[in-house]
Formats: sequence, structure tokens, C-alpha cells
Amino acid sequence: MIVIKEIAASDTWDIRHRVMWPSKPLSYVQLAEDEEGVHFGLFYQDKIVSIVSLFKKEMVFQFRKLATEVNVQGKGFASSLINHVFDYAKEQNAQKLWCNARANKTAFYERLGLQKTDKRFSKGGLDYVIMEKEIRSQI
Repeated sequence: MIVIKEIAASDTWDIRHRVMWPSKPLSYVQLAEDEEGVHFGLFYQDKIVSIVSLFKKEMVFQFRKLATEVNVQGKGFASSLINHVFDYAKEQNAQKLWCNARANKTAFYERLGLQKTDKRFSKGGLDYVIMEKEIRSQI
């Protein structure tokens, strides 16, 4: 059984660190704006296995730092978590939801209904594509 619930920013840091940037110090995955965001954790067998952070600017939401424990990847947990974020954004009357997707993960986000934009950048040796989904028109 899975449960998705709101968690503290600090509850995301361990998974962010181990999954996304294990070679960097823990401080690398701690965002200055973490305290302004809403953070969700997906619990499987009473253990947090997937996390995401959501930040609002006016009626546009950005989700960041989606990470799932390596040993349970491929089980649909990240998809469930992102769908939860979509529902949350709709409840908050968001107009748009967007993310900085690692270029090699864009197909995953496209399956969830996000679309690539022409905005791209590199950070930490990785290439990113900004992807987005209109929310308001689907309410």
C-alpha cells in the first residue's frame, strides 16, 4: 500500500542527496527556498521512497527535486507522486505546472502529459529541458 502526504523540507534531503547528487555534499541538495515550498513524500511499506518539492509563484507551480529510491524505481511511484502534484495544483487553481527535466528523462515526463519547451540549459554537467503542463484549461 502506498500513501502520499505532505512532509517537511528536511525529510526530502536524504533521498535527494543519495539519488540525485551522491557525489556532492548534502548542502548541494538543500534549496534556499525549501521553507517556502510544499513537499510531498510517497510512503511504501511505511517507508518514504519517493519525494518531490513544489514551489508557487503567483498561479504557476514548479516541481523540483523528484527522486525515488533506486531499489524501487520502475514501480510507478514517481508517476503516482507527480499525478498527486497535478491534482494538488488543480485544487490550488494553478494555471501552469513546470519543471527542469533532465534531458535523458523527458520521455518519462511526456508520458505524464508535460510538453518540452525550447528552453534548455546545463548545470552540474547535466543537460536540462524545461517542460510544462497547462492546468487551468483542464479544470
